[in-house]
Amino acid sequence: MNPRPPFVAKDFAGHCKIFPERDVMLLPFQKRWVTDNSRLKICVKARQIGLSWCTAFRIVREKLRKGARLDAWISSRDEIAAMLFVADAKRFADVLNVAASDMGQNVIDDDGHTAFTLRFSNGLRIHSMSSNPDAQAGKRGDRVLDEFALHNDPKKLYEIAYPGIVWGGSLEIFSSHRGSANYFNELLREITERGNPKGFSLHKVTLEVALSEGLLFKLQQKLPENDERLAMDETDYFNFIRAGCADEESFLQEFMCEPADDNTAFLPFDLIAGCEYKEGEPWQTDLLNCINPLFIGVDIGREHDLTVIWLIEQVNDIRFTRRVIELSKQTFEAQEHALYDLLKLPAVRRCCIDQSGLGRQFAERAAKTFGGYKVEGVSFTTSIKEELAYPTRAAFEDRTIKVPFSNAVRADLRGVRREVTGSGHIRFAGERNRYCHCDRFWALSLALHAAKKPATGAISDPKVVRYGSNPGNTLLAPRRVFTPRTLQRTPHLGYFET
Repeated sequence: MNPRPPFVAKDFAGHCKIFPERDVMLLPFQKRWVTDNSRLKICVKARQIGLSWCTAFRIVREKLRKGARLDAWISSRDEIAAMLFVADAKRFADVLNVAASDMGQNVIDDDGHTAFTLRFSNGLRIHSMSSNPDAQAGKRGDRVLDEFALHNDPKKLYEIAYPGIVWGGSLEIFSSHRGSANYFNELLREITERGNPKGFSLHKVTLEVALSEGLLFKLQQKLPENDERLAMDETDYFNFIRAGCADEESFLQEFMCEPADDNTAFLPFDLIAGCEYKEGEPWQTDLLNCINPLFIGVDIGREHDLTVIWLIEQVNDIRFTRRVIELSKQTFEAQEHALYDLLKLPAVRRCCIDQSGLGRQFAERAAKTFGGYKVEGVSFTTSIKEELAYPTRAAFEDRTIKVPFSNAVRADLRGVRREVTGSGHIRFAGERNRYCHCDRFWALSLALHAAKKPATGAISDPKVVRYGSNPGNTLLAPRRVFTPRTLQRTPHLGYFET
């Protein structure tokens, strides 16, 4: 622990115990990265430690050097991150008192790819793009691949970006992990286990390292006066971050630079990430006026596990998640109320409900209310779980499913394990995490099962049902008047939508 140095403001309210040696802009791990001029360098890092920010400073400084002749091309995980990188670069240009024009978003090639562009007075530019690997093709200059492992296809991104530095420039890669099978981890293993044939300069910054070099002091300087993190020291903050993660595996991966083991997970990170909506992207739609078929899966819980209702919309061959309703420790009446509001929607074609244990009466009541052609109970035997799980994985492999960007959803999808018993049988086990017991995985699997084409003779479309008299072969059904209702959050029932 360092004593409070004289450059720290007297009214500084933070309780950190570690301070930088001097009042400098960059912390030691950031300085090591910025001053490393290697042609190829890579950093495996904890989340939110300011590496993108200090990289923006490095790129601005490099473009202003005498003799600089190449533009810089930055590939971020999404459009928002691309825009923020340029905003940081513009602020650094202002700090350095250098004229720089923010040119906004521009088309950068004949294929219509766009980038946010910052132009300096010497004519050089920083082009910050989103994650499309093809946007890297045919362009020369420095390359920065930000949050590399989080891109949809890291290997393809590397394959297209690397040739761009053949005639000069450098390639910088930094990211947190996304599973052991990700190409980012393959590069790291090549460096540490196979003699580093590409010649990368390797950096590693865990949360523990960042805190030991003054990260909490920098953070507490920016926090509002009522933020609970002001009262924390480095140990408190480390435990606070750890407790907030989905599970221990997520903490080790996101903050301690240890990749999750994709060999034990039924759904690797890459498969999940490739099917997630973008962070912040709206994914819930107006269900009442939906013209495409809707399908529902329900995994039943009561005391220890969630009840999860997962609704998907089928548009051609793609199934889009439109609702995920989660109920914790709610009565069956409350659970039925949430489900029945969905089953009354005119576009709902089929619903599959876990009828194991507590779910049997729940499924029977729903089938009696809405008809056996619309509601099916599914018993979770070992063979049925296998029948549900493999098509779910196939949907992720084929990218025919879209799921919300959510720590809870990702933890559940990652939590299912395929195990082989001592007698040689396959079973699917779901590890318990701080959110639940992989209930979201099974609700999604049931929704996908509901969307499968039914066996011959089953009624898959309520439109074929005729009401009233029975002339000839018309199929009879009781007349029921549909009253439109919009699904809303109902606090006194305790259920909510993610």
